[in-house]
Amino acid sequence: MAPGMRIAAAWSWRVLVVAGVVALVLFLVVQLRYIVVPLLVAMLLAALLVPFSNWLQRHRWPRWLAIAVSEVGILAILTGLIWLTVRTIISGYPALVDQTLLRWEDLKQFLLDSPLHLSADDINAWAEGFLESLRADTSALWSSALAFGSGLGHFLAGLLLVLFATLFILIDGRGIWNWIVRLFPRNARAALVGGGEAGWITLSTFVRVQVLVAFIDAVGIGLGAFILGLFYGGFPLVIPIAIVVFLGSFIPVVGAVVSGAIAVFVALVFMGPWQAFVMLLIVIGVQQLEGHVLQPFLVGNAVKIHPLAVVIVVAAGGFLAGIPGALFAVPLAATLNAIIGYIARGDWRTHPHPSVADVIPPTRGRTARDR
Repeated sequence: MAPGMRIAAAWSWRVLVVAGVVALVLFLVVQLRYIVVPLLVAMLLAALLVPFSNWLQRHRWPRWLAIAVSEVGILAILTGLIWLTVRTIISGYPALVDQTLLRWEDLKQFLLDSPLHLSADDINAWAEGFLESLRADTSALWSSALAFGSGLGHFLAGLLLVLFATLFILIDGRGIWNWIVRLFPRNARAALVGGGEAGWITLSTFVRVQVLVAFIDAVGIGLGAFILGLFYGGFPLVIPIAIVVFLGSFIPVVGAVVSGAIAVFVALVFMGPWQAFVMLLIVIGVQQLEGHVLQPFLVGNAVKIHPLAVVIVVAAGGFLAGIPGALFAVPLAATLNAIIGYIARGDWRTHPHPSVADVIPPTRGRTARDR
């Protein structure tokens, strides 16, 4: 056999083995999605809360009180955001429907008077086709969103699992990780410990920065909506817009586009095309500020993934698992990138417990030990 064929065959069976393992892991994740998704949510919450809990304990708070304040605090914040969003949407829904119908009539009249020579039947046929495609896309979106937890029972079970998993990670996260490491051969434990700590540092940095960036996006776009005067009949449209932008910012690429489109649509419905155009400029300006100033300044090289890779992993995650897949795609990719890179470089041989400076290199690509 020719040397080239031997090399190709050797690589082929190795690639097949790796692909088989990946397929098996994905199959197990899908089958255990009611457990995997809550555990991933708990990991994201713990990555946000563990540094805060440790900070409270360093300031002489009792350990039990620091853990309780951390978990109860995040529950209170999330509950408040959800309650405020639901309340404002319910209060303003009738006005939104009325204004949407009014704008639709204005658009129809504009098209009828335009040089396009459209008839009422053409406009109605186009509108029906658009609504039909929107219904199809919405049903597909909801089916994928509910695929990991259909019904109230699954949701409540997942919520309880999130709360308990987050609590136990806050109480004894390192003990849990040490138990997992002990399941592997002794020679591999040092690499696993270092890689796991590198991944945790990356995940914690990602979550903290993502919360800060989402908050800045919400404040920027919400402030723009306030300056435009997005109020209708006493209904404060600024509040739901800011909350939608904040929550949407946690889904990279897709969340920013969808939340920005919602803000522009609300401005168009309640204020008119020129105000909607100004709202569009505000949304684009805030998102450009985030992408080109905030993200490089706040994140640096912490979770540095090429923008093309971000788009690909978000698209792949959304295709495989809907909204949960798009939500977890980037933090999972960033964490795996940090773990694999740390182990591949062999830093665990001399530094089995990496620090932030070891995982997050300076701009010139040198670690703190190299300087």
